[in-house]
Amino acid sequence: MIIEQLIHECCNNNTKAQEQLYRLLAPKLFSVCLKYSRNYEEAQDNLQESFLILFEKINQYKNIGSFEGWAKRVVINYILQQYRKQNVFEIISEKIAVDEDEIEVDEENISIEFLTQIIQELPDRYRLVFNLYVLDGYSHKEIAEMLKINIGTSKSNLARAKAILKSKIESNKNFEIKKSK
Repeated sequence: MIIEQLIHECCNNNTKAQEQLYRLLAPKLFSVCLKYSRNYEEAQDNLQESFLILFEKINQYKNIGSFEGWAKRVVINYILQQYRKQNVFEIISEKIAVDEDEIEVDEENISIEFLTQIIQELPDRYRLVFNLYVLDGYSHKEIAEMLKINIGTSKSNLARAKAILKSKIESNKNFEIKKSK
């Protein structure tokens, strides 16, 4: 079955089509859940809940852009909504020493597992802004609107996330860090 036909069948609550669509999209959407969740188990829960919402709202997809992109947006919005309920975006006064140097990592000497782990260890507000900005390409304005924070908070959260990641990478002796100019 092609994706358009699966979507149409899902709009009619066809459980076989829903299962096929789940099997088709789950691996990709699970990677999104991993980026935005605190751990593997939370990512699994977020994926399941996101699919329930996706099937509930599938008739809102208007065939504009890719369905996968629309589904990814549903997943991200669901996860961000969960964090908003937990008030992880409350303004916290903290002094942040921002080092504007970007870091370059010798990619042959660092594993994706290590990078995923240190990103997941970031405090929620830093991890979410980092992922939205760096990994998914949203602007600070878009992030501020999505998280209901101001643009300055988005920028400072990104700077703090980078500082924490840089510190963790530098403390790992398994590879060299080169500062870009």
